[in-house]
Amino acid sequence: MNGRAPGGLRIVRLANFVTPASGGLRTALDELGRGYRAAGHEPVLIVPGAAASDVPAPQGRVLTLPGPELPGTGGYRVLVDRRRLRRLLEELRPDRLEVSDRTTLRWTGEWARRARVPAVMVSHETADGVLRTWGVPAAAAGRTADRLNARSAHAYARIVCTTEWAEREFVRIGVRNVVRAPLGVDLRRCHPDLRSAALRARHLRGAEVLLLLGSRLSVEKRPGRALDALAALRHLGVRAALVVAGDGPLRAELENRARAERLPVAFLGHVHDRAELARLQASADLCLAPGPAETFGLSALEALACGTPVVASSGSALPEVIGSAGLAAADTGQAFAAALRELLARPEGERRAEARARAGLFGWDRSVAAFLAAHDVRQRHGALEARP
Repeated sequence: MNGRAPGGLRIVRLANFVTPASGGLRTALDELGRGYRAAGHEPVLIVPGAAASDVPAPQGRVLTLPGPELPGTGGYRVLVDRRRLRRLLEELRPDRLEVSDRTTLRWTGEWARRARVPAVMVSHETADGVLRTWGVPAAAAGRTADRLNARSAHAYARIVCTTEWAEREFVRIGVRNVVRAPLGVDLRRCHPDLRSAALRARHLRGAEVLLLLGSRLSVEKRPGRALDALAALRHLGVRAALVVAGDGPLRAELENRARAERLPVAFLGHVHDRAELARLQASADLCLAPGPAETFGLSALEALACGTPVVASSGSALPEVIGSAGLAAADTGQAFAAALRELLARPEGERRAEARARAGLFGWDRSVAAFLAAHDVRQRHGALEARP
């Protein structure tokens, strides 16, 4: 199951902040691993967990090392035992190293340099954006991010960014080893035909407009903005209801607020069944993506693939991803409500068709090819080639 074709490479991937209830990062790791295997490579993923394990999976071999849970993060764990991880890397003898954590795992870039293993770091978030969402003043966040990004660029052969928006914080400090590789969406699993009148009726509960927030409920995602927008819409006379698919440390606080303000919000928690999540995305009228530090937004792209337009934070990368298949809004409930009303004013068939068409530009095959190119690997006439 984990064999590789002649000329294929062992691509060892490291990731922190992954849980069974993780959303975009876990999806990206899974899809990229499947794509690497289909191209004849041997992907090996190393993640933290409660206990050690070594299991085969469709995305390749998955190794779990014990890692402590970070308080207040809703289950996120990190790989902290450097000695054990270093031994494992030496045993695996990777041909390529791919790291999805720009903080606690940055030391692996130096390990790869000494071991003469080409290594890339994938920037799944902007450093200054995350710092700002945690309350760090903009100027201080920018200075700290610049220092962190300079060190990361020095440690790795390449930095992979999924959007031009995410690339900017490296470009502004003169980093030259940045490449862009978009993420993708499963256009077969996520489809407008999954729209269900019965599912809509169950969640509308007498309302007329069904909104969806598919997000981790943590501070950097700004999930409270969705409740702000719902309250503003209802104040304007729009009979809307909100479904929240996701879990996290802010869930109890959001549930208490919804009850106190008598807002029609259904909290589903993490939806493990991806087919069920796609049906929900297809059945909603509009999707909200309020996180101001999002560098791509897989959940929003999945909603587009299901025919559901998106309103996203104007401060994030999502306007670049959603294009005219949605709208960008300032980070206030009133601004989100205004954008939602503008989208609702468009003919339903037109807005849903445009959403699906936009998602069609982001297949996972394109994403896998771009990531392999970042690893200096290309496929020509069915034959695998690795560039030294």
